[in-house]
Amino acid sequence: MTPPRRRRSGRRISLDEADQAQGRVIIGRLRKPHGLHGEIALEVLTDFPEARFYPGAVLFVGPRLVPLTLRSVRPFRRGLLVAFEGYTDRGAAEMLRNQWVTISAEETATPEHDDEYYAFDVLGLPVVTEEGRVLGTLVEILETGANDVFIVEPEHGPPVLLPVISDVVREMDLDSGRIVVRLLPGLLPDAGEA
Repeated sequence: MTPPRRRRSGRRISLDEADQAQGRVIIGRLRKPHGLHGEIALEVLTDFPEARFYPGAVLFVGPRLVPLTLRSVRPFRRGLLVAFEGYTDRGAAEMLRNQWVTISAEETATPEHDDEYYAFDVLGLPVVTEEGRVLGTLVEILETGANDVFIVEPEHGPPVLLPVISDVVREMDLDSGRIVVRLLPGLLPDAGEA
């Protein structure tokens, strides 16, 4: 069994942030203005930046889902510098600071492999053990480099961190809406609970 692989919609995304996206897929976050001509730094949160961010692309920004057309795009540090039509100075770009950039779920590619998933598909799902014990709800996914880590919020007690590896995540059943895990020694705060 190979470990599940997430199709990136974000490096770290929580259930609260996914809820703010109003059923849309987060593909980036606008950070801070750069220069005097309306450019703003964009943190890229998609596996397909070249297919999402190009001059003329229409993106939806912020909680009001304002449709904005990209005027320019260029590489910048670990992300991109973008400018939108109608936003021609630093003051205008400042209004976009820290806003999510989203697309509709229909615009996402179907995962190519059975072991791939999108964060928006699994956030909010119950996490249960192979024995049927409910651990809690998946509330956040951390991208660590080696593998993702699921943060599960139990009804009582501290959050449970589960590495997304095949020895732990045994099944992600999106049809029935649950994630089945095997608890390895040391994964729960109190090892006597396993």
